[in-house]
Amino acid sequence: MDDSHKLGENDHRRLGKELDLFVFSDLVGSGLPLFTPRGTILRDQLLGFSEELQVKNGFQKVFIPHLTKEDLYKKSGHWDKFGEELFLVESQETKDKMVLKPMNCPHHIQIYASRPRSYRELPIRYMESTVVYRDEKKGELGGLSRVRAISIDDAHIFCRLDQIEEEFTTIMKMIEEMYSVFDMKFKARLSFRDDSEAYLGEPKNWEIAQKTIEDVAKKLNLEYTIAKGEAAFYGPKIDIMVTDSLGREWQCATQQLDFVMPQRFGLTYVDNDGTEKPVVMIHKALLGSFERFLAVYIEHTAGKFPVWLAPEQLRVIALNDDEPILKLANDVVQKATSMGVRAELDNSNESVGKKIRNAEIMKVPYTVVIGTKEVESQQIAPRIRADLKTEGLSDMGIEEFLQKIAIQASNRSASL
Repeated sequence: MDDSHKLGENDHRRLGKELDLFVFSDLVGSGLPLFTPRGTILRDQLLGFSEELQVKNGFQKVFIPHLTKEDLYKKSGHWDKFGEELFLVESQETKDKMVLKPMNCPHHIQIYASRPRSYRELPIRYMESTVVYRDEKKGELGGLSRVRAISIDDAHIFCRLDQIEEEFTTIMKMIEEMYSVFDMKFKARLSFRDDSEAYLGEPKNWEIAQKTIEDVAKKLNLEYTIAKGEAAFYGPKIDIMVTDSLGREWQCATQQLDFVMPQRFGLTYVDNDGTEKPVVMIHKALLGSFERFLAVYIEHTAGKFPVWLAPEQLRVIALNDDEPILKLANDVVQKATSMGVRAELDNSNESVGKKIRNAEIMKVPYTVVIGTKEVESQQIAPRIRADLKTEGLSDMGIEEFLQKIAIQASNRSASL
C-alpha cells in the first residue's frame, strides 16, 4: 500500500516517488531499490563527479566480482565481526561456501598481493564504484537511508608510513572540493577505538594510527571532535559529518587508516635497501553509500537539484500543434541534446498552464514555451526555477541560451 502521502514534504521517499527517481518492489525484496531512468541519471552524475576527482588525483579503476569464498573474509577478520550481516550463497557445482561481498577491501588486497611490490610503485591507489551487500535487519530498512544493496565509491591506497600524511591531505582536498559543489558544510569526526575487545591489531599500532590521524586533522585546520568507540575494527577514521539545509548531521565521506589487514594478509613492499617492509592501507569513500547520500541530498535540496545534477535540465513546451511550432520545439530539444543538455519535449494535450505546472512539480530548472512569437523571432524567454541564480535572462537566441546551460552544467556552477 502506498503511504507516501503520510511523509513530510522533504522526505526523500515522498520526493523519490513524486520526481520518479526510484521504486521498491515486493517481488524484488526489502532494502533493494530500483532506480528509474531519472534516478539513474542522478547516480551516474554523482559517480562521474567522484571518479573525475579520483582520476585527477592518481587513482586507478579496478573491477572485482560480487562473490567470494567465505575464506577471504575469515582471513580479513570480517567473518568474525560481521558474520550475521553476510548473505550466504550455495554453489550447485562445487562445495565452496560463498558469500556476497559486504565490502571490497579484501578483494582489492588480492590485486595488490598478486606480485611483489617495490617502494618505487607506492602509493598504489585502487578505486571502484560497485555494490556491496549486507543483510540488514528488516525493521532497520527505510527508503534509501539503509538498504541491503549498497553502492559505494570505494577506494584503497597502499602506501609507506611516510606517505600517510600526504595521502590523507589529498583525500581531504577532494572532499572539500566535492562538498563545496554540493553547498554542504561539514565537520570532521575522528573515530577512535575504546578499551573494549572489539578491535583487532596491536595497541601500539593503534596509538600510531590515531596520533597520525589527529596530526593530519590539526595540520589541515579541520574542525573536529573525537569519538571513542566509533573506529572500524581494523583502524581509526576521519569521518566527514555533513550538515544539511535542515540542520541535521550525517556521516558521508570517510578515510580510514589500517595497519591490521595488511598484517593479516602479509602485505609488504621491497624498500630501497632491498628489505621487505610492511605496507599501510588507507580506505576511502567520497560519497560513501550512494543511496544514503541521495537520501540526504534529496532532502537537503527538497528535490531542487542543481542544473548539472538535474535528471531533466530543460523542458520545451509546444504552445499548439501547428507544424512550425512543433518543428522548432523538436529542433530545440535535438540541439540541446547534441550539446549535452538533458531536454524533453512536452507536446501533450494539456493546456500550456498545466504543462508549465507539471514542469514546476518535477522541479525542472529551465522551461521554454515555443509559440508563433518564438518561431518568428528565433528567440526565447526561458522560465527559471525560483531558487536558481540567474542574471539578465530575458529574450535571447536559442543557441546562446543552450550554450549557457551546457556550460553551467559542465562547470557544475550554481549560476548561469
